[in-house]
Amino acid sequence: MLSEEQKQRYARHLLLPEVGEKGQEKLLAAKVLIIGAGGLGSPVALYLAASGVGTLGIMDGDTVALSNLQRQIVHKTASIGRLKVDSAQETLAQLNPDVQVIAYPEYATPENLPHILDYYDLVIDCCDNLLTRYLVNDVAVLYHKPYVYGSIMRFDGQAAVLYPPAGPCYRCLFPETQLPTGLPDSREIGVLGITPGLVGMIQATEALKLILGIGESLNGQMLVIDALKMEILKVKIARDPDCVLCGDHPSIVDLAPENYLAY
Repeated sequence: MLSEEQKQRYARHLLLPEVGEKGQEKLLAAKVLIIGAGGLGSPVALYLAASGVGTLGIMDGDTVALSNLQRQIVHKTASIGRLKVDSAQETLAQLNPDVQVIAYPEYATPENLPHILDYYDLVIDCCDNLLTRYLVNDVAVLYHKPYVYGSIMRFDGQAAVLYPPAGPCYRCLFPETQLPTGLPDSREIGVLGITPGLVGMIQATEALKLILGIGESLNGQMLVIDALKMEILKVKIARDPDCVLCGDHPSIVDLAPENYLAY
């Protein structure tokens, strides 16, 4: 039962037949884990908190730097030097006191992520490196959790829901053996400050739809965004029956360290 204050806070949600009071109660009961409190994690966390997702876990071992503030909007100038998860937790508490924010001031590892993700309903990948992305994907598949994927580079971005068997996992799309080495990151090639905002809002939208059970999920589909041309392409993506993780005869059945390569 929503309080009178909550009815006012979420009034625009309650007007939507697809959400209503029962849907808002689902959001308040939901638990979402966000991996990364940077460019993608900022809009994801802000919009999920504003929407009333009741429990947000935020996992990141990094601290706020001045160069982050051009795109990592959950942080402020006064946050420089602080742990990103603490900065985000403070901002979100001021935005919506209904939301419990659990800060994990650490990077995801094969040892800590399974225990943490087990508590949550779904995971949103807002990380900035391949090693973590494969790990998040693998834990999500092995623990049967929906995985909302997003990535950015320069003016471009991608977003998808990866949730076998209805759709592929990350290894279906990007097998390790087919990846080039020495891939650049934003510190080397840059990123337009708004690009993670575009992708992060799509990720947050997909998370809300999954929680509410409404609309058409991006599971089995990927949005490819070119902000410079302002073009958005939706492409179908299929599960690979020969995938080493989610295929018919998987060879990855646990989180053995040798399954994770450093790039």
